[in-house]
Amino acid sequence: MHKATEFRLEARPRVPDGLERLEELANNLFYSWDHGVRNLFARIDLPLWQKVEHNPKLFLRRVAQERLDEASEDRAFLSEYRRVLSSYDAYLESGPGPEVEEILNPDTELVAYFCAEFGFHESFPIYSGGLGILAGDHCKAASDLGLPFVAVGLLYQQGYFIQTIDPQGQQVARYQSHFSDELPITAVEQNGEPLKVTVPFPGRTVVAQVWQAQIGHIDLYLLDTHTPENDPDDQELTLRLYGGDESTRISQEMLLGIGGTRVLDALGLAPTVWHINEGHAAFQILERCRQLMATGLDFDAALEAVGASTLFTTHTPVPAGHDIFSRDLLNHALGTYLEESGLDFEKVFALGSKNGDESFNMTSLGLRGSRFHNGVSRIHGSVASSMEGDVWPQVPPAENPIGYITNGVHVPTFLAPEWASLFDIQAPTWQSELRDRAFWEFVDRIPDYHYWSVHKALKQQMGEFVVNQLQRQHLRNGTGHSVTDRMTRQIVSFDKDTLVIGFARRFATYKRATLIFSDLARLERILTNHEHPVVLVFAGKAHPKDKPGQHLIKVIHDLSMQPSLMGHVILLEDYDQAMARHLLSGVDVWLNTPEYPKEASGTSGEKAALNGALNLSVLDGWWGEGYDGDNGWAITPRNLDLDAEFRNEEEARDLLDLLEFEIVPLYYNRASQGYSKGWVKRSKASMKSITPRFNSQRMVMDYVERYYSQAAVQGRKMLADEAALAKELGNWKQRVREAWPGVSLSVQGCVACRCAFDETIELRVEANLNGLTGSDVRVECLVTPQCIGSYHLSGDNRVLLNAENEQDGNTVFSAQLSPPYPGLQTLRLRMYPFHDALTHPLEMGAMLWV
Repeated sequence: MHKATEFRLEARPRVPDGLERLEELANNLFYSWDHGVRNLFARIDLPLWQKVEHNPKLFLRRVAQERLDEASEDRAFLSEYRRVLSSYDAYLESGPGPEVEEILNPDTELVAYFCAEFGFHESFPIYSGGLGILAGDHCKAASDLGLPFVAVGLLYQQGYFIQTIDPQGQQVARYQSHFSDELPITAVEQNGEPLKVTVPFPGRTVVAQVWQAQIGHIDLYLLDTHTPENDPDDQELTLRLYGGDESTRISQEMLLGIGGTRVLDALGLAPTVWHINEGHAAFQILERCRQLMATGLDFDAALEAVGASTLFTTHTPVPAGHDIFSRDLLNHALGTYLEESGLDFEKVFALGSKNGDESFNMTSLGLRGSRFHNGVSRIHGSVASSMEGDVWPQVPPAENPIGYITNGVHVPTFLAPEWASLFDIQAPTWQSELRDRAFWEFVDRIPDYHYWSVHKALKQQMGEFVVNQLQRQHLRNGTGHSVTDRMTRQIVSFDKDTLVIGFARRFATYKRATLIFSDLARLERILTNHEHPVVLVFAGKAHPKDKPGQHLIKVIHDLSMQPSLMGHVILLEDYDQAMARHLLSGVDVWLNTPEYPKEASGTSGEKAALNGALNLSVLDGWWGEGYDGDNGWAITPRNLDLDAEFRNEEEARDLLDLLEFEIVPLYYNRASQGYSKGWVKRSKASMKSITPRFNSQRMVMDYVERYYSQAAVQGRKMLADEAALAKELGNWKQRVREAWPGVSLSVQGCVACRCAFDETIELRVEANLNGLTGSDVRVECLVTPQCIGSYHLSGDNRVLLNAENEQDGNTVFSAQLSPPYPGLQTLRLRMYPFHDALTHPLEMGAMLWV
């Protein structure tokens, strides 16, 4: 039988005059965190709203004209419409808070934030996971705070993949193209024409069109190569996020870093602070150097000026998470660009070389091209300092310039509206008190029964969502209704109120999704206890090329289909932000079992805690700071010197011990009130301790105070007086690099080994500075206590030695040392290059010890 050709026709409705601002609301990602805006669209046609996956712009293209006309005459709807618009307008009219204005003047400062992915909402699929969600939350908090801020990224036509899981438990990746008029973006125009920028590629020039997305107060600019000026292959450069081979990846990163910088220049924007969020955007360093070199600076001076105003954030302690390109690929990809810009390949390659090998590391480029650097939790900051220590080879990792700011999450996005409504009643000013820990003590004043009723309602909503998801999966896979019923019988049992544990994240092997199954017989006994049952809900994607990660998905799928575990282990497909909101607000416990110390931060547990869930996690990432003994449960990682298999076994035993002997008994200790008062107490402790400490407003203000403000000042200094300081510092560093291999340091005489507590000893060292002067270096003595008693202070005490005179061409440095500690203490003498213009005193990475 001949199949008829199908022609696509879309009859678009006209938005009635009284509702014309619906289109404005649909085109500002304010809707991604404002429940009122989303509810407005849902009220018009709830089934359609769900079918278009909560995409308001697509909704307005597909909704029936009659529905819009009815809404325009519905008094209740119009009242809600006006209320939402009033809230929206008030938000847009609000300016920066005084704490921002005092640090970053919106009239003179601008922060530019570059990232490869941004996760605002499921309707805007240009993200894959944690990095993108974090970037989205950063932008939302910057908008909330009124920060002078602009973001830059890429517009992917297909975004990340859509995941399905087939009957055999295999992950299947498929892609769906998204048209620009379906997304909350508008084409940027100049002089009535679409704004486009060009980037030189080998043998050709690639053109990128520029799109703009509004996130509350701020703008995000996105580059898109799907334009007729490009050949078909180049049109697909921005087809998929993290797709293609290494050649595609380096091309995307050239577009982001080089093209993104050119976009801001074309728009007349002059950022005073540049934030590179992960190594994908680090090529912006080269483009900014090129721009300064065009004004007459040499490369060294340009690099100093660029680095002084740049912050680089690294997000992963896992080597595979860093982009590394071969020397030949880099030379080929950048060849035309370097020729046109006058940049020397060897100097560029040296910025990204790691450990002297023949590869180019984008993280190394980001670190060497910036003067401010951070990891994303206290533990990760320490790990990153060691992992990237070759950038500062002679400096102890604990002292190198990498600091940390712990990630936070955007509360209005991830807090369930039911909790927000309760907070509005209990503490009406809570949204303006997100960083005040004392304020959040109000949570304890919420009546326990009221608190638990909110959680139970959210848990019921989650249960219904899980059932619907499983029904769709099973219907597609041909799974029988009886299997679906058995699989969902526990989670929909409202009267039984089964304990539900959630695990949803990327299926990378180091996240150890299957650690909880290490002792299957014991786990089965815990989960299937008739009186105290437990349900584990899993969700997440593995990269299409990550076969070990996909194998974990199959393992969990197979376990979920075992008759003995059916209904107690559930695996959901296609984890996205919509699913996350249901799981994070509905589960009782959030499980996280990474292999220490490979969890950079992790923020899903923070989102769960906002909604009263309790974390059960390895003490890694943010939980290493968040756990206080009362707000969840912690698995202590074993010594890294031990065998990995042994560590897994021991940590799995801790996990099951906590589950069997603490978590399950506490949850089901309900007495006569129908819920566990002990559980509610711990849940409240979680909510009130974690919300004010791990939200994105706190995170962004940390960036403002610790990095943005300093980068703005330092960058301005470097460019003042025709970049005089940048030139001086660039020349000085070159002189130090040439001289340092011939520099030496030795003790003159001997150092006294004992003295009375009120006496002083003399320290004298002699330095061969190989042409440098005494003012080019700093010599100091570090004094460390060896016996810590009640009158001892911990940490090093530093004593500066002063240049005294020259002897036989060498410089003598000396100091009188009064012992800062009683008893035994260690003295260590060292020297390093120093200049007053350095952003960090040890940024050159050069140091000599006696």
